[in-house]
Amino acid sequence: TIKIWDVRAKARRFALDVPGAHDSDINVISWNRKSRYLLASGGDNGDFKVWDMRKWADASGRSTPAAEFRWHKKAVTSIEWCPTDESVLAVAGADDQITLWDLAVELDAEEEARHRDAMVGPGGSKRDVPAQLLFIHQGQTHIKELHWHPQIPGVLGSTAASGFNFFKTISV
Repeated sequence: TIKIWDVRAKARRFALDVPGAHDSDINVISWNRKSRYLLASGGDNGDFKVWDMRKWADASGRSTPAAEFRWHKKAVTSIEWCPTDESVLAVAGADDQITLWDLAVELDAEEEARHRDAMVGPGGSKRDVPAQLLFIHQGQTHIKELHWHPQIPGVLGSTAASGFNFFKTISV
């Protein structure tokens, strides 16, 4: 469950509520610093969701995420919006991956077909790779936390049992 509280309200109750926001425990959340109405949440089952506070509920009154991705194979351990690009999000998981996502990427039907055909794995099997996935960083074990560098745009730092890394991709 995600509950948003307005401490200024005298009613002493939550302002927004999403019961069952994830199919498992919610481990982490991050507010977008550029678009203050966007909230990202990461779950114990490896999925992460983006919530738009302006469109909290659909016509039936149910809360639905603006975006949802099931890429990580284990729990999401850290999530943070890029401080310089409102559509870019970094996600770390217990599957020893850090992924960078650009939620502004949208493919038309022709591009979608080309993208789908290009994602062929070993033995000819196809893997559904979302167009929004920019980068995967691997090599650390038991990743616990990631943060964008406050002074160097596009640089990410991560902590793990195997040490810490700082890196910058070409895409952000």
